[in-house]
Amino acid sequence: MHCEAVASRSADSRNGSAGNIQSPAIDAVSLAIIEQLQEDGRRPYAAIGKAVGLSEAAVRQRVQKLLDQGVMQIVAVTDPLTVGFRRQAMVGIRVEGDLDPVAEALTAMAECEYVVMTAGSFDLMVEIVCEDDDHLLEVINKRIRALPGVRSTESFVYLKLKKQTYMWGTR
Repeated sequence: MHCEAVASRSADSRNGSAGNIQSPAIDAVSLAIIEQLQEDGRRPYAAIGKAVGLSEAAVRQRVQKLLDQGVMQIVAVTDPLTVGFRRQAMVGIRVEGDLDPVAEALTAMAECEYVVMTAGSFDLMVEIVCEDDDHLLEVINKRIRALPGVRSTESFVYLKLKKQTYMWGTR
């Protein structure tokens, strides 16, 4: 397990649709702070300040502002396999009618780690983390497919995770 700063993917931190996102202005110093935290989410503010040319107090204030604005989160990132979750899958979902109620129901499910509305073959893509195949089957068959409006699902079961990074926030 390690800690990282990750750019927030939560819809709650955004205003508008993908083409109309109101983003807080982030200057080069704030980007440098984010990069420092992405390398080590537990890095002391004094060390970050030294690297970016600010005082410890100024770094603390900027980090708090970035957190408050929903620009980033500081989280512990685990490998699901090491904490008892043996099955991960991406599930494509086709919906009849309004996507919002289905998306909201999915976001309320603990197993759904990532929910995104998409254009293309699927209306929604959902990343699911489960204890085992039986748990995955129960989530897809009994809970997701049972949601009003869900027309069909297609599951993409992960066999091996080759890369997972959270460094995209400042490139």
